[in-house]
Amino acid sequence: MSTAHHAAANGKDIIDCKVDKLYYGDFLAVRDSHVKIEKGKITGFIGPSGCGKSTVLRSLNRMNDLVVGFRFQGHVHFQGKDVYGKAVDPVVVRRYIGMVFQQPNPFAMSIYDNVAFGLRLNRFKGNLDERVEKALRSAALWDEVKDKLKKSGLSLSGGQQQRLCIARAVATEPTVLLMDEPCSALDPIATRRVEELMLELKKNYTIALVTHNMQQATRVADTTAFFSVDISGGNRTGYLVEMGPTNQIFESPRETLTKQYVSGEFS
Repeated sequence: MSTAHHAAANGKDIIDCKVDKLYYGDFLAVRDSHVKIEKGKITGFIGPSGCGKSTVLRSLNRMNDLVVGFRFQGHVHFQGKDVYGKAVDPVVVRRYIGMVFQQPNPFAMSIYDNVAFGLRLNRFKGNLDERVEKALRSAALWDEVKDKLKKSGLSLSGGQQQRLCIARAVATEPTVLLMDEPCSALDPIATRRVEELMLELKKNYTIALVTHNMQQATRVADTTAFFSVDISGGNRTGYLVEMGPTNQIFESPRETLTKQYVSGEFS
């Protein structure tokens, strides 16, 4: 336990998330999960369907607030401040903790306007053209779209659409980027491009990634959190089983359940 305290004292953890209980209405979706996201690293969330990994990810920037009946017991400290504090505006939280979703979801507007959307929303006062170009370069998309910025974002291929969504998320220069299975709708080539992009983005952003693909976790994540499902009470409640350096989780897990999962005994 001393190492965890040491990390916090070091200020290495940019997010400290402690989910005691997370409900949707009467349904207990997640319990007893303490996840720390280290600055400048990629933290992967893995586990079977329904284990709460996306729910935990979405609680980091209060995305679950949009779900009717959502209740949260615990805390999410971002750079030492509780994002669930009474005076905190969730829109401001999402300005610093950006999100990329499972299905590419460009808006029905031009490529340029997609990227500029968050900047305009936040009343950005700088040079919009420069910032849009910078974001598209960050998302490894600039060379492919620089001559067609007025074309609809929906005209791009699936892989390009997802990179456009990444450009849109990084345009406002958040501190943390949440990625909820960003490659699940993509083909293997587009997936590899996005994985290479994550490793590049890690130089400037802290990333938390939900993935169903264990190979992806081993390729890109520095730290891996393994979640499972407790069905003992007739309820399907997710919880954190263990968390550690990715190679340790996959090569010498401490918990039997983790070992069974990473060796493919259940999915």
